[in-house]
Amino acid sequence: MLCPVCRAGDTRVIDSRDDENAVRRRRECQACRHRFTTFERPEAPRLYVVKKDGRREAYSREKILGGLRKAVEKRPISGADVQAVADRVERELHARGESEIPSSVVGDLVMAELRRLDKVAYIRFASVYRSFTDVQSFQEELAQLLAKSE
Repeated sequence: MLCPVCRAGDTRVIDSRDDENAVRRRRECQACRHRFTTFERPEAPRLYVVKKDGRREAYSREKILGGLRKAVEKRPISGADVQAVADRVERELHARGESEIPSSVVGDLVMAELRRLDKVAYIRFASVYRSFTDVQSFQEELAQLLAKSE
């Protein structure tokens, strides 16, 4: 680990704590005595999303977060909640143990998380994800949502 101040490679770990998703380490440079913090996460195997047309695309957490942010826009949902949804979706995808995941599975996982978090955000996401072509299909989705919440 290089010191961010003097770029020396000799650093010592002073403190180490496990977080939910990472290990936080407090380090000290042996050359200049500067202290800094690092976060270490295990590298997960590379995931690919298989699109409806058969194309393969590298999984992008940023795409998931972008869709979530649009769905929760102007809703009383914190950024931490959005990050937590993305974390749960990502964990589920990795837990499957597959390197290629159909885009429909990713979308269904996001929708399931949004259904629990906020019904309006769920409907917003579903309207884009499911590409409702008419009012009837939109009403059917609303009816299903209402039936499940009763």
